[in-house]
Amino acid sequence: MQAEEMRGSAPALTASVPDEARARFLSDVLAGLHRSPKRLPSKYFYDHRGSWLFDRICELPEYYPTRTELSILRTRGREIARSIGPACQLIELGAGSTLKIRLLLETLDRPHSYVPVDISGEYLRKQNRALDAECPELRVIPVAADFMRDFTLPARDDGRGRRVVFFPGSTIGNLTREEAIGLLRRIARLITPDGGLLIGIDLVKSPAVLEAAYNDCQGVTAAFNLNVLRRVRDELGAELDLAAFAHHAYYRHSRRRIEMHLVSRRTQQIVLDGERFQLMAGETIHTENSHKYELETFAQFTAEAGLRARQTWTDARHWFAVQYLECD
Repeated sequence: MQAEEMRGSAPALTASVPDEARARFLSDVLAGLHRSPKRLPSKYFYDHRGSWLFDRICELPEYYPTRTELSILRTRGREIARSIGPACQLIELGAGSTLKIRLLLETLDRPHSYVPVDISGEYLRKQNRALDAECPELRVIPVAADFMRDFTLPARDDGRGRRVVFFPGSTIGNLTREEAIGLLRRIARLITPDGGLLIGIDLVKSPAVLEAAYNDCQGVTAAFNLNVLRRVRDELGAELDLAAFAHHAYYRHSRRRIEMHLVSRRTQQIVLDGERFQLMAGETIHTENSHKYELETFAQFTAEAGLRARQTWTDARHWFAVQYLECD
């Protein structure tokens, strides 16, 4: 199935965006198109359609991270729960599918509340209505926010208790070193003094395995990548031809990361907010990085942020790790 063939089965697109969010989106896109090479922030993949497509990606046979992390949560769930401890307020960054959080909640000891945080408010509300139905005794408090910026968390109604941040999926890998350390520092402030961070980390492995995971034969990842340009066209009114771009993902060994790009199939222009941006045939727009880590390298990041690993769990092939970290 190619990217454009999935149009009929995808959720309806929503063009209505709050003025403040639209202004930030426009500013970020203009700044990225002015750069050389051109870039678009990966966080803008995730409108309702983008979140739906990412859920599809997680089910693909080539995409190992989700099922590998799930296997760790299933097999080591009780150990993880003991590390977290009782009565925590659980905060998930980048919440989407509820499958991982359900597995975690099943093993936790009397969690106080669950606070999913995601940039796509509409998708967040839909997913958490399902969680409300499955766990009616659990207090769920969705927060629509960009976790890369400062945002306000709800206070516990009992005025006390530990906060534990859940950051699965190796989303940390989408960030530069500086961004990752900055986010980890903000998390450390959120969980101070006695909270924790449960985080998923994608580990270095064969480039063939990595490249297959980001170039699936059904074209779902291609549709996901193109969705950022679709949003630029539909929400910001840009003049552009989606069919003139192709998905390209490859492993850049020197930086230990998968890079995703949109390649211009021909010489063309994008017109946005009265500005014209020229693209030559073969020129790319860089949309996402997905860094892969060695545990020793990741420990350097966490140490700079004031965090230390209390416990690490991996799968048998050592493809993925889940770590529980506390403030140092």
